[in-house]
Amino acid sequence: MNNRQKNNRPDLLETRRQLRQAGEAAEAVLWTVIKNRKIDGFKFRRQFSIGPYIMDFYCPEAKLGIELDGAGHQTLDGVKYDKVRSDYLLREQGIRVIRFENRDLYYNLEGVVKEIEKELSKRAKR
Repeated sequence: MNNRQKNNRPDLLETRRQLRQAGEAAEAVLWTVIKNRKIDGFKFRRQFSIGPYIMDFYCPEAKLGIELDGAGHQTLDGVKYDKVRSDYLLREQGIRVIRFENRDLYYNLEGVVKEIEKELSKRAKR
């Protein structure tokens, strides 16, 4: 399997499409802020698959993933799954994942954007 197929697998295309269409309102809020290179010229992809996982947002240039967490991520199983997933992405792909709770987008959007900018500046290879 070539890198393109491994990192945006055709077999996950329909799942990615469904996630984009049925996404949380918080995802739509963040997408309006980061799409079209609005943060320091960095390009983000939405619902991009890396190996077996689909990330909410991904910046290939900075190898930075952004995940928005709803209530399902606050359970013990959700926390364990997120850790395994983040560990895999860092170990296998060198991708750092940062997480925000959905409510952060509604009550502290400016703080979320600042955190993303901080991570981009640390990880960017410009």
